Amino acid sequence: MAYVTAQWNCVIPCVGDQPKVWLAYGTDIHTAVDAADFIEDGAAKGMKINDVVIYVKTTATVGATTHVVTAVTAGGAASMSPAILA
Repeated sequence: MAYVTAQWNCVIPCVGDQPKVWLAYGTDIHTAVDAADFIEDGAAKGMKINDVVIYVKTTATVGATTHVVTAVTAGGAASMSPAILA
């Protein structure tokens, strides 16, 4: 599977420089999701460094992982920290 923009939504917007909280879902495993530049349109969505992402895997081993946005490139892609699994 690949990144699907409609499956990534800001659920807690914030004012100013405070981190936002994003909820995302899909069939990708957490190591695919936290690969560099996985979020192809992160800048266009309004993602910023230190935003929190909760990712829900919806098939096979169903579960959720927590990530933090670590980079947003000039080209608009965003990258996240490795999953917090514990």
